Amino acid sequence: MQTMKLYLRLAWRNIWRQRRRTIIIVSAIALGLSMMMLYDGLIVGFNQAIYGNAIKVLGGNIQVRAEGYREVANQYPLLPLADDQAVVRTALADSRVLAATRRIITGGLISNREGAFAVSITAIEPEAEQSVNLAAQNVVAGNYLTSNDRDVILIGKGLAIAMDVQVGDRVTLVGRDVHDQMQRRTMTIGGIFDLGMVEIEKLTVYISLGEAQQVYGLDGKSTEVAIVLKQLGQEAPVVTSLKSSLPGYDIASWEENFPELQSAIGTKGGVMNVFSVVIMVIAGLGILNMLLMAVYERTREIGILGALGLRPGQISLLFILEGSLIGLVGVAAGIVLGLLINGILMRVGIDYTQFSSMTTYMALITDRVYPGWGVDKLLQRAATVAIISMLAALIPAREASQHEPAEALHYV
Repeated sequence: MQTMKLYLRLAWRNIWRQRRRTIIIVSAIALGLSMMMLYDGLIVGFNQAIYGNAIKVLGGNIQVRAEGYREVANQYPLLPLADDQAVVRTALADSRVLAATRRIITGGLISNREGAFAVSITAIEPEAEQSVNLAAQNVVAGNYLTSNDRDVILIGKGLAIAMDVQVGDRVTLVGRDVHDQMQRRTMTIGGIFDLGMVEIEKLTVYISLGEAQQVYGLDGKSTEVAIVLKQLGQEAPVVTSLKSSLPGYDIASWEENFPELQSAIGTKGGVMNVFSVVIMVIAGLGILNMLLMAVYERTREIGILGALGLRPGQISLLFILEGSLIGLVGVAAGIVLGLLINGILMRVGIDYTQFSSMTTYMALITDRVYPGWGVDKLLQRAATVAIISMLAALIPAREASQHEPAEALHYV
């Protein structure tokens, strides 16, 4: 133990002998790690701003349906929920839940003189969903729905353009009822919403829950409860909690219902993992260069250490410790810098609304993006830095251990 403390003191002293060189390498490591923390923090913010909103469009973080629903989900089955009000109360009792609302979803057609368009007919509780429904928050013409609306429909701007209709026009809505019969209803367009995504706007139309219950034979009932969470990423524990409290229901998160969305998030994370290794390998080459120069500059000193009785393995250990300490100092500085940057951005946010028209998914950014702390993968990032720093020291360590003391003492 005493010997190791001595080696650590020597290594610590040695890395600061060339202070400027050490500071440059440490700065490179710190900057690389802080940028990875910034990226990780931004990913959290973007996931919440983009995927969090996409999940709202798709029906919430978690869906509670009647048992067996997913086996026939592609057919939009109207399987009524048993005691849907109890499901809502149970969900809202969880502090992680922002909203829980009843819905009826069925497949159908909307048509007029321009033609017929296949849509998902989504019946909602308008007042309960107003704060979490993106369509409600982006009505650009007419009005949002109310619970008393009976022959009123809310459609997307993309669908309105395709059908050449505006607020006040009449359209025909055909949907499948609980007995698998098609029900026709003439509806008035009460409002038009604009999400900036034409294809999504063409796929879904909204009516009030009361209207759907009457038309589709679900008096006082609903087919699902859509649950919106306060934070993306809390789905698994909430689902587990709900399953223990609500046996006999089909409870699934968006990760199960929309695996392609989860795949997109995972792909981005995988790309950054590769990118982070590349950054740290570059920093590792700096450590390698620094220690190799130290070997040649300290050849006589290495000879003296050998003459004093240090074995080649002990000399190697000294250089490995130097490389490791540089890596650890860089990690510590990078963590401080990363937390400082993310902490500031968490308070002020980043305004990306001006770029919302650049790509389809960017249109879902409706406000400033607020990064997280970026510590979710910090242990992995820090370990990568430490390992690469240690590996970078192996070649100089081997080089130092091969010097013969007699020859090294005569080195000028």
